[in-house]
Amino acid sequence: MIQKGILNPDLLELLARIRHTNTIVIADWAFPSWPEIQTVDISLTRGIPLITDVLDLLHENFKVGRIWQAEQFLITNPQETLDKYESSFNGFKSFYPELELTRLPHDDLKKLVPTSIGLIRTGDPTAYGNVILQSV
Repeated sequence: MIQKGILNPDLLELLARIRHTNTIVIADWAFPSWPEIQTVDISLTRGIPLITDVLDLLHENFKVGRIWQAEQFLITNPQETLDKYESSFNGFKSFYPELELTRLPHDDLKKLVPTSIGLIRTGDPTAYGNVILQSV
């Protein structure tokens, strides 16, 4: 029986299918749904879990080479939120120091979603906090 780390079996199954250069979306509670990709909904209530909670759990076993996020994230959130995301992003650099962060218009970010392996829906209310991770 798994006793630490990610316990959700649907989430574990989704993560196990990711290969080199595949992408996965980690989204807030209001992010649009895409019927053509698998969605694992781990939202419990507003704010639980946060996108950064999921990112922090992935550090141990997900080698990320690239992250996409909406550029609007930077202008709509307080510094404390920006710092929390930066810390979560930096956690991936211990496995891959060349990590690339790309910020683009939110509408362009959404255009990348259909090519992803899946989407993890959280309870996060952070404006434009959604991220797309690409495995190395």
